[in-house]
Amino acid sequence: MDFTGKKIGFALTGSHCTLDKVMPVMEELVDEGAELTPILSEAVLTHETRFGTPEKWRSQVIDITGNEPITTIPEAEPIGPQNLFDILVVAPCTGNTTAKLANAITDTAVVMAIKAQLRNERPVVLAIATNDGLGNNAKNIGYLINTPNLYFVPFGQDAPEGKPNSLVSRMDLVVDTVEYALNGKQLQPVVIEHKGV
Repeated sequence: MDFTGKKIGFALTGSHCTLDKVMPVMEELVDEGAELTPILSEAVLTHETRFGTPEKWRSQVIDITGNEPITTIPEAEPIGPQNLFDILVVAPCTGNTTAKLANAITDTAVVMAIKAQLRNERPVVLAIATNDGLGNNAKNIGYLINTPNLYFVPFGQDAPEGKPNSLVSRMDLVVDTVEYALNGKQLQPVVIEHKGV
């Protein structure tokens, strides 16, 4: 794939256990010629977990992209009027972010970035990672799947025995989903066996 000249916003939200799987995706997009601008949620910026510190994630995305991250609503707002991105990727996209997007709540930098991108009828790719994807968030995912200019990285149940409501996108399919979305198409099938990838 060749993404030379493509300007991609890449937002990360607080599914901390998934962040390590997203870093190689960012690297692949950069290696394929894309110019990436990272966007970090408040959870990524402030929560220290067993998966890493805020400083770890911030420094990694800067090292990969060569760009300082967008971290506030005022920094994200110009994405719309200035047409900053050809496509916006949200990976991982938590249930919290999914719910806010489905209900038009714009109180984080990531959701502001999505709103700004959709204002221009430009594509947004969501790579969900949520423990309640088949629970309270099922209605939100269903609504967003039918929203124009939103594209989903194929997802499945990552732990059906222990966490039957949990859904996670296959992060190894983000780049393919981006390629399809840039052409106005949804990578199929959307619902797949997760296989722990």
